[in-house]
Amino acid sequence: MVALEGELYRPAFPSLTHLENPARQPCGNVAGIQPHTPWNEVLDATKDAKQKKADCIVTIGGGSLTDGAKAMLLLLANDITTLEQLREFQARAADTQKKLLSSGTNVQSIPSKDIPCVCPTIPLICIPTTLSGGEYSHFAGGTDPETGHKSIFGHPFCGPRLIIDDTKLTTTSPEWVWLSTGVRGIDHCVEAFCRSQPEDTEMDREALEAFTCLVPGLLRTKKNWNDEQARLGCMLGVNRVMIMLKKGIMPGASHGIGHQLGPMGVGHGETSCILLPAVLKYNARVNAKKQERMKAALWDEPSVSSVLEQRGLTKSSSDLADALDAVLRELGIPRSLKEKGVGEDRYGTLAKNSLRDPCCTANPIPVTKEEQVLEILSLCAG
Repeated sequence: MVALEGELYRPAFPSLTHLENPARQPCGNVAGIQPHTPWNEVLDATKDAKQKKADCIVTIGGGSLTDGAKAMLLLLANDITTLEQLREFQARAADTQKKLLSSGTNVQSIPSKDIPCVCPTIPLICIPTTLSGGEYSHFAGGTDPETGHKSIFGHPFCGPRLIIDDTKLTTTSPEWVWLSTGVRGIDHCVEAFCRSQPEDTEMDREALEAFTCLVPGLLRTKKNWNDEQARLGCMLGVNRVMIMLKKGIMPGASHGIGHQLGPMGVGHGETSCILLPAVLKYNARVNAKKQERMKAALWDEPSVSSVLEQRGLTKSSSDLADALDAVLRELGIPRSLKEKGVGEDRYGTLAKNSLRDPCCTANPIPVTKEEQVLEILSLCAG
């Protein structure tokens, strides 16, 4: 067994030292992976796991660890040990995914025998401490350390065999990590509900119910860090909305641009805090009715509507982006590119990288030109 754990958790939970008990000791231990999962770190962990003949991988931490572990399963199965090999593998995966998406095929439903690679066989166990939701997906995202471009690939057998939710353990996450990854969960809800794909009543129901778990739950944990009931509600909300992946529903530009904004020094969840309201404003001309339904759901929650009113909003004169902006400011998390040190001099690179992300094409208004990305960035520049 190889254990990947966030650097913050063991000091807060001495009981985790049972992993070092000689009778149960893992053959390897990786103490943390940098945000946005640099491929060089994943390759190092993969080489270590291969050398030690690991028969199981366990993660205790957030989305970067989870993505790293999922990628490791594929790299181990396909004997990938260098960055160049990984780039070639990712290019083949991207080409296959592009062809499937253009044909209207649900990528999640592709039989493993039709995917041009060796199937992973090592089991993965995930113990999440954030709300990124990566444990519910068989896709893994990682960043090329030389180009800064973040890419995604996956396989039906890359998902974990077991997920263990422990609300107490999540209290060891820094506040900004918990809250911002919760907003990532909100982003999943919004982009799943306000999608351009055909009507799906089950998806709409799950996205709305997850949305109304996450927003009040985050506000509650902001006020009371040890509110485990609110934490559980948030975790269940993340679980519910991730049905979008099983249905082959792609998120939109908030995710697509966010994937490339992250490697510029912005946290995984913070990308959603900055981009989601801007993307909603941009998309409003084609999905205003759906946005209105989500806004109404927020105003129907007393704990949320009171925040909106305190922030000077009225239901009749505000939209969903305004409401989410108020919630995010109440949570005290970054709302602009300027706050995270991303200036206009980097917008061109960000725009170019974003156009390579399939989530931008899946946006309700397909984002296929740099000018479109720049327009969205102007709405959250700060």
